[in-house]
Amino acid sequence: MKTIGLLGGMSWESTVEYYRVVNTTVKEALGGLHSARILMYSVDFAELAKFMADDGWDRIEAVLSCAARTLEEAGADFIVIGTNTMHKMADDIAASIAIPLFHIADATAEEVKEAGLTRLGLLGTRPTMEMDFYREKLKGHGLEVLTPPEDDRAELQRIIFDELCRGIVDEGSKKTAREIIGRLSERGAEGIILGCTELGMLIHPDDTPLPLFDTAVVHARRAALLALEE
Repeated sequence: MKTIGLLGGMSWESTVEYYRVVNTTVKEALGGLHSARILMYSVDFAELAKFMADDGWDRIEAVLSCAARTLEEAGADFIVIGTNTMHKMADDIAASIAIPLFHIADATAEEVKEAGLTRLGLLGTRPTMEMDFYREKLKGHGLEVLTPPEDDRAELQRIIFDELCRGIVDEGSKKTAREIIGRLSERGAEGIILGCTELGMLIHPDDTPLPLFDTAVVHARRAALLALEE
């Protein structure tokens, strides 16, 4: 079994889900008392959130690249960044290490394609929905990406940072998210990518008739399967 290097803490609420899904997947595959080999570097998210608010992406990249090198030196066989937004620096982080980086958008795109869908609504933080780094990665897999309008993007950003990253799940916010999904469905979305690893706390499969792709679950499960490959 390969050792997974998990860059976590962004936020720790979703890192818990990564740990659960990776170990559950290994247990289901191997049975008995088996669990995953994981090295985790958990950052202080408040520091990175401040850098992000100040457009200090270079400072975030420096922190995460240092963390990735630490995991590599500790014996990780590949790196998983347990957040969508921080994949903005994925290429730079990957260039700073000699082991592979398993990209969350690649994992998600493969899951979507296996489901036979091509037109997806994307929910997430404003950088994930608005910048090219994530949408272009999905488009490179032949997927069409729909994002919500400005007001909805602003509200999702608020829900993620003011509530979900603090462990708050609000029924009013759930209603809002369902309405946003409904509007994406009206525009032709065949499924919804929960492109923030905390959104699975808020939106569940029975909240919408559209197929949901929870990136935290997809990424963690496929990382575990990668670790089990011969």
